[in-house]
Amino acid sequence: MKQLILIFLLVSLVRGVVAVDWPRWRGTNHDDISTETGLLQSWPSAGPNRIWLSRDIGVGYSAPSIANGRLFVLGTKDGGEHLFAKSVKSGKTLWTVSLNKEFSNNWGNGPRGAATVDGEMVFALGAKGGLVCVNAIKGEIIWQVDLVNDLGGKAPYWGYSESVLIEGDLVICTPGGKSGTLAALDKKTGKVKWRSTDWTDGAQYASPVPATLNKQRQIVQLTQKTLAGISVKDGSVLWKNAWPGRTAVIPTPIIKGQQVYISSGYGVGCRKITIGSDNSVKEDYSNKNMKNHHGGVLLKDDYLYGYSDGRGWTCQSLKTGDVIWDSKKLGKGCVFYADNRLYCMDEGSGTVVLAEANADEWEEHGRFKLEPQTELRKPAGRIWTHPVVANGVLYLRDQDLLFAFDVKK
Repeated sequence: MKQLILIFLLVSLVRGVVAVDWPRWRGTNHDDISTETGLLQSWPSAGPNRIWLSRDIGVGYSAPSIANGRLFVLGTKDGGEHLFAKSVKSGKTLWTVSLNKEFSNNWGNGPRGAATVDGEMVFALGAKGGLVCVNAIKGEIIWQVDLVNDLGGKAPYWGYSESVLIEGDLVICTPGGKSGTLAALDKKTGKVKWRSTDWTDGAQYASPVPATLNKQRQIVQLTQKTLAGISVKDGSVLWKNAWPGRTAVIPTPIIKGQQVYISSGYGVGCRKITIGSDNSVKEDYSNKNMKNHHGGVLLKDDYLYGYSDGRGWTCQSLKTGDVIWDSKKLGKGCVFYADNRLYCMDEGSGTVVLAEANADEWEEHGRFKLEPQTELRKPAGRIWTHPVVANGVLYLRDQDLLFAFDVKK
């Protein structure tokens, strides 16, 4: 086995490709930045070559997670939400595990969050609150917990959408409610280790991220009312910052050094704060230059990239909060980064654009339209699943349709 791994690595180096798994929402570093290289820097007019198309995962908006030759994604089957394990080579389903009954609303049914892979375990949260830990190889359930029935939480209006966080031996999730906004569970058993009893906001849609601020390991999470840092040791609140969120607060917080950046849609805007040595909070700026609804914002080389409602695709200075450039050459959507390129998806048309990640201008290096498109999407729904690139393959999803495209040079 070691010889095979060595051969694979040598071949990859010869080809100029550094392959990278994508084991969780926004990747290993929680930033939507892939370190993969050796990818196409421009696309042919018809787009990259499609490797396979899977049609069996049912409706939902869950993005794929990829690790050790397997792809994990949440979808629906037989009236319930399931975790699917697939072969990355063929797209064939290897096993499925039930999470909870199917969540439904006018914007689209099914699960929202991505699975989280940790070694031989994979964790997945359904939209109604069913959290499961599964053996990633065998598909055998190790433990199950319900965020509503077991942890006293309440699913937000559009369903639980976070991707749970693995921090050491803990699983961090956001049940919300009077028992504590956050919960830390034992990774091996699912037993509660602590709750953030001093913080009891209801759950929203952002995913928690880890950070070390002032040498204190903590979990940063955003609700509709509050941005907070919670101690990994005991769930105590280290700092808070009030946030005027409206309707739905979705994008994941971004951490750089002692700084935390957040953004929300519905006219709210963005903010950067700096955490002082005494856990004090300094607001560096708050403005409406980035009003990101749910397509995500990523930080690359001190510049933020994402879609801002009303403005269009936007490059923003992290330091000052000023707009560097904006563009309406592509409709509203989500973004991913790999190998000096932004992968941007138009949620309305299904157009995918490969754009250069620079602070000079919007510069395209190819676009294509996703075809076919689902027949199961509700009228109010769009293509909201975020793109993922892993090991030279671009994965895109439109409800029951899961696509794999070869984007290696």
